[in-house]
Amino acid sequence: MNKQDLDRTLSYLQQLLAISSPTGCTDDAADFLMNALSELGYSPVRTRKGAVQVRLGGEGTEGLMLAAHVDTLGGMVRSVKSNGRLRVSPIGGLPAVSAVTETVVLHTRDGRDFEGTLQLEDASVHVNGKLREMVPSWDNLELVLDEVVHSAEDTKALGIGTGDFVFVNPRTQITKSGFIKSRFLDDKLSAAILLGFAAHLKENGLQPCQPLYLNFTTYEEVGHGGAADLPADLAEIISVDMGCVGEDLNCDETMVSICVMDSNGPSSRQTVDALVEAAKKGNVDYALDIYPHYGSDADAALRSGAPVRHCVMGAGVYASHGYERSHVKGVQATFDLLLEYVPFV
Repeated sequence: MNKQDLDRTLSYLQQLLAISSPTGCTDDAADFLMNALSELGYSPVRTRKGAVQVRLGGEGTEGLMLAAHVDTLGGMVRSVKSNGRLRVSPIGGLPAVSAVTETVVLHTRDGRDFEGTLQLEDASVHVNGKLREMVPSWDNLELVLDEVVHSAEDTKALGIGTGDFVFVNPRTQITKSGFIKSRFLDDKLSAAILLGFAAHLKENGLQPCQPLYLNFTTYEEVGHGGAADLPADLAEIISVDMGCVGEDLNCDETMVSICVMDSNGPSSRQTVDALVEAAKKGNVDYALDIYPHYGSDADAALRSGAPVRHCVMGAGVYASHGYERSHVKGVQATFDLLLEYVPFV
């Protein structure tokens, strides 16, 4: 991965992260993808389900799909409390413990935005003597609006109510040492890598030897993103998601992880072996890992009955579903593995 490819990929990442797109509210992110791919000279399509797909070229009957998702975690207003504050339900697996004190934007059904903060109830330590003992949950967390409201009627008068979306501030930062810190690197980091990959192919006139598809899904965080709209010639799907970093795992943020088994069972041996061979051939820093609490778009495709080989891979990401961290070296390793794995004419 050269500097131009890295800079372009990081630019895509920062633009994607600046677009709020919790599951169920992903149109703006899809618009960005459609425009970016069209500007590269491709012909992307948006599916009925809201995903963005594009064929990068290639001929034959053994299609390969690289899938990433642009839907993220978030929240939705569950109810308006008597004091005017809001009860929130999480979208996807957003842990309450990592949401405490996060600044958010509430997005109403009619398109207006209000700022606020997620706080524990009675969050002043000088008032609530039991605050230190409280275990955060979505039952004792509330959204405190940055509006002067004292009652449910005050809040409802602003046009705020059940079903409004809650966007969590991603707080994106790239450090001088190359660390990428942000919410929602899962999976906008991989989506940006796939955009950079598509740009590299176009810029260098690379033509894949087989049908090659990108699929940017929008319902992965709730489990069914990759379950529909799969090409008839698809033989293999690789979810380019995140490589988990944590106890009992081999990957760190500077590497690309190849998942040999997740919560749905083993990845396809043929695909794993081919990825490992490609990593070794390209001198790519990789790890093999098992993720016991992980599911992906590839799993959703299999559950829908797709007769395909499958695997998950991605740059190492620490603190998944929280304030996440990766590294530019992990981006490079993932990008380079894709270039080594996909055969070109």
